[in-house]
Amino acid sequence: MAEQRRLVATFVSRFAAMRFRGLCQKAGWEVELMPVPRSLSSSCGTCASYVPGTEGALLPAGAREDELELVAQAKDDGFEVLWRHEG
Repeated sequence: MAEQRRLVATFVSRFAAMRFRGLCQKAGWEVELMPVPRSLSSSCGTCASYVPGTEGALLPAGAREDELELVAQAKDDGFEVLWRHEG
């Protein structure tokens, strides 16, 4: 069985992080809110560590891109940014 990829999303506010957690839970995705790793930047200091569904989506349905800063995947030498808010 293939290993599930764990992603980290950072947010513009703690409320956005809590909202994202609820959307992940509604979609049946494993999710945990935690402090942002030092190697990533965040305005609110809270990130979501989550395993997206098998359909290949980076974000759960209903997620607002304007509430997110970035989505990254952990690598052996740090994080690889997969998506960054441009705006």
